[in-house]
Amino acid sequence: MYRAYLRECDSHTSARLEEMFTISPDSFDSICELPEVESTTDDHKLTEVSYTREGVTLIRVGSRNSKVVQTRQSSEIKAAAETSSPQTTSISANSQKTEATQDRSAVLVYDATDTEFDKMSGIGDLVLAGPAPQFEAQAVVNGEFKTIKLSDYKGKYVVLFFYPLDFTFVCPTEIIAFSEHAKEFRDINCEVLACSTDSVFSHLAWVNTPRKQGGLGQMNIPLLADKNAEISKKYGCLKPGDGIAFRGLYIIDDKQNLRQITINDLPVGRSVEETLRLVQAFQFTDKHGEVCPAGWRPGKDTIKPDPKGIQEYLSKEN
Repeated sequence: MYRAYLRECDSHTSARLEEMFTISPDSFDSICELPEVESTTDDHKLTEVSYTREGVTLIRVGSRNSKVVQTRQSSEIKAAAETSSPQTTSISANSQKTEATQDRSAVLVYDATDTEFDKMSGIGDLVLAGPAPQFEAQAVVNGEFKTIKLSDYKGKYVVLFFYPLDFTFVCPTEIIAFSEHAKEFRDINCEVLACSTDSVFSHLAWVNTPRKQGGLGQMNIPLLADKNAEISKKYGCLKPGDGIAFRGLYIIDDKQNLRQITINDLPVGRSVEETLRLVQAFQFTDKHGEVCPAGWRPGKDTIKPDPKGIQEYLSKEN
């Protein structure tokens, strides 16, 4: 079984790629007709085979035991593979080998059983509405070191947010904002946890640095130390190759299920007010069974999840 991901495809390309059929890896390699050239590989040891037709590049990523061999031709990389067992892959129908002067789009097709690719891509094992990955870590809490486990918070909502590094620029604005709103979250039975791949010693030094000097000062929320990046990996927000986390934010409910996942690239911070609103909305739906429309806030109308309910809501709003 293979999963396909489309990258930079226009509507015409997507329509053509809807016509897919499977062929053997041997046939795929012969279509590519690529020489096997020694190339350095990363630790993931993934197999890649590419095929280009009419500006569309198909890339298969195979088993973790495969050896990557590739050759570079102009601006594109083509790779051939040695596979350890028979597998199948996908390619657009009625394909014939032609030369393309420029790639307009690409399809990434990989073995769904290959967990190594999941780890590399940050997909991980996260399932929205499924169990949140459990963790245990050292943290700085009220100026002291303390061990924190996610299971400590059963029966409460949790906002877990990751940030890249201590002593940086966007990060303190987010952490201070969440810390200053900690009471509002606790008032609705929700705890906020901040996490980065720094050590507890770095966290403590940052907390002990005055805000006028770029520090955090007194904190009302724990700062978790994910020094080995295991928590960041579990939550799929580790930045490949850099050992730091993207700005991942996760809302975990009182049953320890994931209810919301967002991951920002490094330059842009997150909204405390929007996070608080989302927690309130999920708690409302948990309690009342009705659903919350766009921009919903406590006290506003909700919707009964049936055809009559949406008709009634839209009639009032319009």
